[in-house]
Amino acid sequence: MLHLGERVVIVGDAFEQNLPVGEYGYVIAYDRNPDNAFDYVVRSPKTGRNYFVPSSDVESEERLLEQEAERRAQEALIDYALATHNEKLFMQIMNGESDGADEQEEPTKEVMSQAEFIKQVNLRAWI
Repeated sequence: MLHLGERVVIVGDAFEQNLPVGEYGYVIAYDRNPDNAFDYVVRSPKTGRNYFVPSSDVESEERLLEQEAERRAQEALIDYALATHNEKLFMQIMNGESDGADEQEEPTKEVMSQAEFIKQVNLRAWI
């Protein structure tokens, strides 16, 4: 949920209200009426108007900047992998795998002697 006064970017126009898509605005009110499809009232300084918008039509500016930074970092990694002919890194980025996905560790089972096993059983039985 967006906070009052938060700077948002209008990313869509679901109800075709001629919203200034791509422009920023500020959340000035919540629309708490359950019978209404709109969630926020956004003030757009460029147009000088207030718009009733659903939550799907606006996105926090901080969140959009984070997404853009992640996208740019991924593109830079792809460029680096292509420039260095690093096929493993390229496939890892394109498939969205994490760093440790290739090395899945299975728990190692230590082989106990029969005497150790009996000792462990007796200890657990004693408790």
